[in-house]
Amino acid sequence: MPFRTVLFAALLLLPACAKAQNTTSLREALTFHAAFDGQVDAGFARGDPRFYTAPSWDDRAAALPRLPQAATAWLSDGDGRFGDALAMDNYEDTIFFFKADQNIAYRAKNWSGTVSFWLRLTPDEDLKPGTFCDPIQITPRSWDDASLFVDFTREGPRQFRLAAFADTRVWNPDGENWWEMPDGAMPMISVPDPPFERDQWTHVVMTFERFNTGAKDGVLTAYLNGQRAGTLTDREQTLTWDPAQTLILIGIQYNGYFDDLAFFNRALTDAEVKALFELENGVSTLLR
Repeated sequence: MPFRTVLFAALLLLPACAKAQNTTSLREALTFHAAFDGQVDAGFARGDPRFYTAPSWDDRAAALPRLPQAATAWLSDGDGRFGDALAMDNYEDTIFFFKADQNIAYRAKNWSGTVSFWLRLTPDEDLKPGTFCDPIQITPRSWDDASLFVDFTREGPRQFRLAAFADTRVWNPDGENWWEMPDGAMPMISVPDPPFERDQWTHVVMTFERFNTGAKDGVLTAYLNGQRAGTLTDREQTLTWDPAQTLILIGIQYNGYFDDLAFFNRALTDAEVKALFELENGVSTLLR
């Protein structure tokens, strides 16, 4: 076979090879996946796969592994980005969560990881006026103390923000009033014109690396629909967790659809995030 023919054939195979390589790397890094297809519990989990409901954060010890009895969260048949979805209309104190222990590969030293999920809502129309909304928040204590979260601001036009709040003693050692802090003082990436709409799904990914090093070298990167949307750098990102006490809270003050939640044990590359966004059947593709 002529050399040029062989070369041309090899070049045609490169995209397929790269795609297969990305899929393999994603599968190896996966630690948790909840597809919300026919059940709220995770289909793949390194730790506890169960979905919990509790009356409030203060009453989280009373949590039960089930959907709430009130119509604040339910499985919506066929309405997901892939299959079914978790639908929420939650303006109460009720909390929904998974347990973080082993489902998130926390490390006390030099920790990295990735959070991935899909949202469908029109924030300025669907969210309750005057309230912050956290589609996801991961913490053992509170939103401003060793917490990873994404939120929508409480007033329109609502901004979308992705945040890594280190231990309070690290990011706010003087106990300043966060309401009075200037823009850029809090450890957040703000997306002022996010592409969220009620009739389309938006893919959200947050990667983090070099957390818990004790140095100002932590990196938080935000992605929307497979593309970088911002980066937060040059901060000490020390998050002191007791994994057994850390919760993956979903849908705080949220009214909309939520689907295909996944965690990975390292910061995915740009190419891997794009590959994740393009998976035909979502993260379930990796588990077949």
